[in-house]
Amino acid sequence: MKTFMIERYGDKAGVRAGEMPDPQVGVDDIMVRIHAASINPLDLKLRDGDFKAFLPYRLPLVLGNDLAGVVVQVGSAVTRFALGDEVYARPDKDRIGTFAELIAVHQDDLAIKPATLTMAQAASLPLVALTSWQALVERAQVQPGQKVLIHAGSGGVGTIAIQLAKQLGTHVATTTSTANVDLVRELGADVVVDYKKQAFETVLHGYDVVLDTLGGETLEKSLKVLKPGGKVISVAGPPDPAFARELGANVILRLAMSALSFRTRRRAKRRSVTYSFLFMKASGDQLRELTPLIDAGKIRPVVDRVFPFDQTREAMEYVEKGRAKAGKVVVAMT
Repeated sequence: MKTFMIERYGDKAGVRAGEMPDPQVGVDDIMVRIHAASINPLDLKLRDGDFKAFLPYRLPLVLGNDLAGVVVQVGSAVTRFALGDEVYARPDKDRIGTFAELIAVHQDDLAIKPATLTMAQAASLPLVALTSWQALVERAQVQPGQKVLIHAGSGGVGTIAIQLAKQLGTHVATTTSTANVDLVRELGADVVVDYKKQAFETVLHGYDVVLDTLGGETLEKSLKVLKPGGKVISVAGPPDPAFARELGANVILRLAMSALSFRTRRRAKRRSVTYSFLFMKASGDQLRELTPLIDAGKIRPVVDRVFPFDQTREAMEYVEKGRAKAGKVVVAMT
């Protein structure tokens, strides 16, 4: 099958087209012919080797963490899916590789594609929709009436998290650039901070939850907008001890992650708030929870551009250089 892969970490020019054997289908697996996949910052970090300490992939590695496609083979124990089903998924972290013609996915990680979406639209959603769900519903357990700040509201996670937060009944603030103020308002943001004109930490106060997608100084400043007991959940900040335990990491890696996040956790504690790092997990069940909201138009995908599959490397460069105006970048196989 045709793929886009890397043969070594850290080589930005090393993403190349190549042939790989078709995947094998286990008893609980589903073979999907991929129609579309989307680009995520995670793909760039994996390419660069940022996560190789705790995600020890064997090289060559086919990149790609989102898919939409059609079921072409099912394992003997599969009960939920049949040949010809249109599906979407974020494969498990140990079984990525959606920049390819085919992939074998465990049935628990897959869901029927929203009927109202094209393949390209559906492929833009799994990773960012699951990240939003796991941050707001699972981790933060947000309640109606609470105040939520979502950073980078026009980004892949931000566009979906704003809409989900509104469906959960919260008051939503977001940060964005001047060009995307109208977009994030249309998505449901109650308060929009144009970061080119205002410092969010000076105008926002008393928030219950912050979803941080940027890390660095943004994460540190986010602690200031929370009220006592508030939570900042970051997908871009330093890993914490809870994440290390979740991974089953060895003692050295646990100590390293604890050290990386120590300063942030200490600052959070001084403000009587909490910090946690989120590395989202695959979940077909959670996608099935989200699908009715998508089909009802309550959550809509935002797609910036669709590239043909043979331009996957160019699509990654487009994302890396910040050319996407809003939402996700997709590669289409057909």
